[in-house]
Amino acid sequence: MTYHHLALAARDMAATHDFYERIMGFELVKVEIAPISTGGWGKHFFYRIDGDDSCFVAFWAMHDVPGQDDFVYDLNAAGNLPPMTNHFSFSVASKQELEEKREGWRADGLHVFEIDHNWCHSIYTTDPDGNAVEYCLTTGVFDAADRAHALKAIELAAFEPTPEPATMKFWEPIDKSQAPKSAEKE
Repeated sequence: MTYHHLALAARDMAATHDFYERIMGFELVKVEIAPISTGGWGKHFFYRIDGDDSCFVAFWAMHDVPGQDDFVYDLNAAGNLPPMTNHFSFSVASKQELEEKREGWRADGLHVFEIDHNWCHSIYTTDPDGNAVEYCLTTGVFDAADRAHALKAIELAAFEPTPEPATMKFWEPIDKSQAPKSAEKE
């Protein structure tokens, strides 16, 4: 079994469309327009990921839904959680592709947080609603010791941190008048 789609509500569908199609490279392929059970109606937009007709990210644009003005679209803000706790991640196949995605985000005026977790390498930014989005490259393999540690951590009640990330960088958007810069956190 694999992931089929993730569906989120969007505050501004035009900005969401620009982000997920132009910046993320996902293709809008389908919309369903239907009534909402609590009243009003919605447009459910499906964006195909990497040309795969069984893997999508989808967004609801709500119309005339009771309480709509009070909706919170950022998953972390809605749950009163620290930023970036809830996030969704998309896979890349190589370090080069990850770097290209990072530089593409920066060229589009986005801030990027990059972290080498020692078993995967990730970049993060936020979509127009403030939801955290990640591209991730798996760089390690898992063994019985990893599983045993993960299972033990389910019941862990004291702070026993795993090894620190190999690197963490905060990247500013590219200033088209200057060369790219990064600020490395040591």
